[in-house]
Amino acid sequence: MKKIINFKTKFNQFSDYWSPKVIAKMNNYQFKLVKTKGDFINHKHDKTDEVFIVLDGKLNIEFSDKTVEINSGEMIVVPKGEIHRPYSENECKIMLVEPRNVINTGDVKDKLTASNNQWI
Repeated sequence: MKKIINFKTKFNQFSDYWSPKVIAKMNNYQFKLVKTKGDFINHKHDKTDEVFIVLDGKLNIEFSDKTVEINSGEMIVVPKGEIHRPYSENECKIMLVEPRNVINTGDVKDKLTASNNQWI
């Protein structure tokens, strides 16, 4: 894959929240863009760590012992098996880098469970 991907152009192609969109792949990993706003659910991923890269806005992640704030230009890696709940007061634009076929709600089936492998 030798093409330049413009994040702004990709973010302009969708408006739904909490629904990851795949923009590229590398080996068995996918790069996904997500818009967040409001509350998500408590969940965990048993087989993989999860990385949140904040491109624009502010994302909060609640853990059992504390809540962290990740600002534009920052990232966090959530270890596999750790229960967490992301949320954002205002719209936040993030990138996820994760193995192919990872479900956004992890171990929980919910109304916020998004279609997997949705490319834009």
